[in-house]
Amino acid sequence: MTALADLGAPVDADVVVVGAGLSGIGAAHRLLTALPHLRLEVLEAQDDLGGTWSLFRYPGVRSDSDMFTLAYPFAPWREQEAIGSGSQILDYLRRTAAEHGIDRRIRLRHKVIGASFDNAAARWTLTVETPDGRQERTCRFLHVCTGYYSYDDPHDAQIPGLEDFSGHVVHPQFWPEDLDYDGRHVVVIGSGATAVTLVPALAGPGEDGQAATQVTMLQRTPTWVGSIPSRDRFADRARQLLPPGPAHRAARAKNVLIGSALWAAMRGAPGLASRVLTGRAVQALGGDDAARDYVDAHLTPPYAPWDQRLCAAPDGDFFAALRSGRARIVTGTIDRVVPGGVRLSTGEVMPADVVVTATGLRVQVAGGIEPQVDGIPVQLGEQLVWAGAMITGLPNFAFTVGYVNASWTLRADLTARLVARVLSWMQQRGYAVVAPADEPGVDRRRLMGLDAGYLRRAEGLLPSQGDRDPWRMRQSYLTDAFAVRRLDLDRTLSGRRPGPVPGRTALASPVLHPQG
Repeated sequence: MTALADLGAPVDADVVVVGAGLSGIGAAHRLLTALPHLRLEVLEAQDDLGGTWSLFRYPGVRSDSDMFTLAYPFAPWREQEAIGSGSQILDYLRRTAAEHGIDRRIRLRHKVIGASFDNAAARWTLTVETPDGRQERTCRFLHVCTGYYSYDDPHDAQIPGLEDFSGHVVHPQFWPEDLDYDGRHVVVIGSGATAVTLVPALAGPGEDGQAATQVTMLQRTPTWVGSIPSRDRFADRARQLLPPGPAHRAARAKNVLIGSALWAAMRGAPGLASRVLTGRAVQALGGDDAARDYVDAHLTPPYAPWDQRLCAAPDGDFFAALRSGRARIVTGTIDRVVPGGVRLSTGEVMPADVVVTATGLRVQVAGGIEPQVDGIPVQLGEQLVWAGAMITGLPNFAFTVGYVNASWTLRADLTARLVARVLSWMQQRGYAVVAPADEPGVDRRRLMGLDAGYLRRAEGLLPSQGDRDPWRMRQSYLTDAFAVRRLDLDRTLSGRRPGPVPGRTALASPVLHPQG
């Protein structure tokens, strides 16, 4: 078996993983477990590992899915809470990276801003901004684990009049540590997961001891919100009976099965799912006619559950904040922001000392890297995704995208294990270059499935999935896990051994040849 380092021109690293967040740390572990002698580097743009969990510091920041599926299967979640706080998750990632030796391979403040693949040399050349200036690094294989949104540039909803506001305007992605909202009126613009998290935290008192006088969640369209328990009784019992590893895996398996069943049931019977969610919301708000009217007006979306992501409220904290009177929902459209608050199209003004623009993320593929092959840019929006992991037109390249209806890590870990398998296959076959094999007649479908606004805004930027294997990326861990395990690499990937390149082209697949 030929080592990756010997399959082409010399390289600084066999594999570079871009991003030291949840996906990147997991990918590095899986690759090094499968290939212990791999020369692997993790390049992280921020000054700390953790990705999302290092960046987001707004009050109440937490997971919106259970930690037994969000955590790695190889590193047990040891906290009592099944819904982890941002600080707990960051501590978990730091500990996991240290325990598995990943931290020694991470280069912080190394931002990859360019990537170019040379077919003849069978290597990537990366342009990297570092504390010592701009540098170039080369690698045989590039695995991008930067998530799907921009860390530096959130979505700008173009709210008129923000510049006239006399108070503080804050975006959750850049929450100032010294923001004083205690005893003040706060308007949170938006109704997604971030807003549903912020509202009860701001109504407080929170960990910082602050509590707003009034929190108004100003939404244009309602969102489905469901209560989930913050503790997992099954996991608690499993921990009493089993060592940490088996207990974690048992809780993870249980939550995968239940989550998959619930999602399938909601998608299969959306009318029933809607009635259940609204019924539970009514009960959480008191169960009377006033609660029913409130839910009808503000918590009943015009779309079915899971057409967009369902928001989670641990132990019903969001509903408790509404019942307390310290928080409220207003549904309407904004005319403009005025010095003293937010004016609606009806003329009503929502008084505010602080305006929080929780208006969503800006989708960004591959961390904003615009890859080239043999000097020709590859338009990612025109490509297909192979097995949820590799992209047509990009040789020796993988990226990670998680689920939108379940924990991100479930899909990310599948991808990491598949990439490790591809790299082992390359070495066994002696391939210097691999890419998805061409298959004519594949119908294109939206990659992530949901009808969320941030995904609609990204039309044309994201690569597509196809209508058949290996081009499909289902929103189902159980189905995907089976499909990935039975994937025939010899049939669905093309490989080329070191040697002359038969032609130069931006697309990798025509340069390669399938091997059986």
